Amino acid sequence: MVNIILASKSKIRKEILDQNQILSEVEPSNVNEDDIKKSLLSKNATPEIISKNLAELKANKISQRNYDKLVLGADSVIDLNKELISKPESREEALNILKKLNGKKHYLISSVCISKNGAMIWNYTDKAALTMKNMTEQELKNYLNKISDENLYAYNVYQIEGEGRSLFSKIEGDKDTIMGLPIKKIKEYLLKT
Repeated sequence: MVNIILASKSKIRKEILDQNQILSEVEPSNVNEDDIKKSLLSKNATPEIISKNLAELKANKISQRNYDKLVLGADSVIDLNKELISKPESREEALNILKKLNGKKHYLISSVCISKNGAMIWNYTDKAALTMKNMTEQELKNYLNKISDENLYAYNVYQIEGEGRSLFSKIEGDKDTIMGLPIKKIKEYLLKT
């Protein structure tokens, strides 16, 4: 299939592309997500808009340096009652996020954008609903002890493809969306190009 540049250092996203026979090379955008999120939140942007804007910004940044190539940008955010939950920067913050999600339904929003010559040519946003079990603080700590720092800070507080599955009583939505790359829609678009 089409050769594409992945504007992300996410190992999971690269694996999903590989599993779907989409040739890709990795060139992380290194966009300062926190500053962009703060700016968009100050303008009352929804989690969906924030996710889409970040995916587009990442793709466009790398696309400007790679003329005539397709660049895939992606971003995922957690929406808890319209509150944006970002990746933790410490284990204490990760525990606080899990406490906040504990026993509640929240949405994981994943956006993807394909850019060419510095401009978006296609984008898609999908949402999955996840309901977390009611867990004790000790159970949450035990879960976090099983997660490496690298995975915790790269992929938010749960890895649905691994240990994170045990946190949920109900998952509604596409597995690939939850893992950060709604691949079916990406493939549909690439097959048309």
